[in-house]
Amino acid sequence: MKMIKFPQDESVHDSITEWWYFNGHLKDAKGHKYFFMDSFFKADIKKADIAILKHTPLKIIYFSHSLLSDIKAKKIYPIMDYVSKISKDTFSRPLLFINYKNNFILKGKTERVIEKISESRYHIKTDNLDLTMTSIKKPLLEDKTGYVKLKEKGTYYYSLTNLKTEGTIKINGKNIKVKGKSWMDHQWADVIYDPKTKWTWFSIQLDSNIELVCFEYLDGTHKKYLATISYKDGRQASADDIVLMPTGIAWQSPVTKTRYPLSWKIDIPSKNIILEVKPLLKDQEMLFGHINYWEGALTVKGTIDDKKVKGVGFLELAGYQKGISDLNLWKYIIKKAIAK
Repeated sequence: MKMIKFPQDESVHDSITEWWYFNGHLKDAKGHKYFFMDSFFKADIKKADIAILKHTPLKIIYFSHSLLSDIKAKKIYPIMDYVSKISKDTFSRPLLFINYKNNFILKGKTERVIEKISESRYHIKTDNLDLTMTSIKKPLLEDKTGYVKLKEKGTYYYSLTNLKTEGTIKINGKNIKVKGKSWMDHQWADVIYDPKTKWTWFSIQLDSNIELVCFEYLDGTHKKYLATISYKDGRQASADDIVLMPTGIAWQSPVTKTRYPLSWKIDIPSKNIILEVKPLLKDQEMLFGHINYWEGALTVKGTIDDKKVKGVGFLELAGYQKGISDLNLWKYIIKKAIAK
C-alpha cells in the first residue's frame, strides 16, 4: 500500500479499473431543485472481465455514465456512453485533465471534460452539465489511509465531500443557471469484476458540515462494511460496525424487474450516528447491459451524538437481482438508442 499524494494521484493509474465520480444537489434562481451524477471509467479489458466490453479489440477502454434529474418534473435525463474516446492530451497535464467524447455512433457528439483547474477548483462538462466546483474541505481518505481492503486485494479511495458548485444545466435545450453542493469520489484498484458482486453505497452531506460515506460490499461470501466520516473541524474517522436496514420504500424497474430498496436506516453505534434516508425520485435506474444499477438523491435526517441533523445524500445500488435476460435487456437498450 502506498500513501495517496495530491495532486499526482488525482490523475490516472496503471490499474485494472479506475473511475472519477461526481454527484450533486442543485437549485435554480426560482428555487427549483435538481440533482446530477457524472462518472468516467477506465478498464483493462482483458483483466476486468466485464461481459459487455470483453469482445472489443482494445486493451484499455473508457466509458462514461451521466444523469440529470428534475425533481419538480420527476424526470431523469440519463446518458450512457458504452465506449468513450479520449483526446491526446488527456492525463498529460500536471493537474487532472480528461477530455472525452461519445464514440457510439447512435448518439451525441458533444465533447465532455473532467478537469482540475486550480488547487481546489474542478470543472465538469457533459451534454447537459457545465459546472465549476470549489472544494471546501481537505480530501476524505476512506478507512483513514485511503486504501480499503476487500476480499483479496483492495482499492485506493478518496472523496471530496463538500464542493461548492455553480454553473449551468441544460434541459430540453434550455440553459438554466444553478448553484449547490457536490461530492466527488476517485477509486483505482486491481480488482476483477465479479457479476455476483453487490453493493449498497451512500454519500451523505449534512447541514452541520459533517459528511460521511458508508457502504456494504458483498463479493460472494465476503462482506465488507465501512463508514468514513469528515467532521466539521476537519477530523476524520472510520467505523465498520454499520447496520443498514431497509425501511419500506422500494421501486421495481419495469425494464429489468429488479426491486430496489430505496429508504434506509443507517446505524453506526461506535460513532453514535443514526440516520434515516429517503429517495427524492424513484425511477432512477441506469442500464449498462450486464451491469445495471440504481443511482439517485436522498433526503437525510437523524442524530449524531444525540443532536438532530438533516441534509442530503446519494444512494447507489448495484448487483440486485434482475428478472430479465441479458439478451432481452440488450434488445431494449438498442431499441431506445435507435429511437433517439
